[in-house]
Amino acid sequence: MLTKKQHQLLHFIKERVEATGISPSFEEMKEALNLKSKSGIHRLITALEERGFIRRLPHRARALEVLKMPELAAAAAGSSKVIHTDFRPKPRPLKGLEAQDGTIELPLHGRIAAGTPIEALQDNGTSLAVPASLLSGGEHYALEVAGDSMVDAGIRDGDTIVIRRCETADNGDIIVALIDQQEATLKRLRRKGDLVALEAANPAYETKIFGPGRVKIQGRLVGLYRKY
Repeated sequence: MLTKKQHQLLHFIKERVEATGISPSFEEMKEALNLKSKSGIHRLITALEERGFIRRLPHRARALEVLKMPELAAAAAGSSKVIHTDFRPKPRPLKGLEAQDGTIELPLHGRIAAGTPIEALQDNGTSLAVPASLLSGGEHYALEVAGDSMVDAGIRDGDTIVIRRCETADNGDIIVALIDQQEATLKRLRRKGDLVALEAANPAYETKIFGPGRVKIQGRLVGLYRKY
């Protein structure tokens, strides 16, 4: 599945290559998607390449080849859903939701990336029953993990995590981070001055550093569920 921005960029590249025979420049892509920096385009290109939608042709400048389009990929998977932009969970407060068996129903939203950032798909129709004794005060919600970048922290692809909603966190906390108001990811938080580093727990992934205002904390990891 592609994010809204990834979908837009892929279509823009395809249309430009078909019209002119060459792929657009990063500056043209930035203007077409109304982004503030070329680093955002670089991140989108990398994500499309990792997902197999495009490939960079070696030894050629501005050379991108479109390998497939999301409509065809979705049809092969039996779905045509594109993940919506911006992850803004609407969790329910604990008060008044505890069942007679001592559990609390938490809203189970979509998948959160533990790898290349993806946008999280909100699904208010699904819930997860969690023992009330395991939750502290505040608002909580659950997410399914996609990817392996946090595997050394004991978080695997397919796990379900419980998140306490918050807007601040301490260094070393594992958080849900919203990047540039577009993409959500699960990473360990590191701060140094005005810079924010999102650190993976897998040596195969690099730590990514962001300037002021680019990262918004949407919650902190407090629990994990795994099916065997």
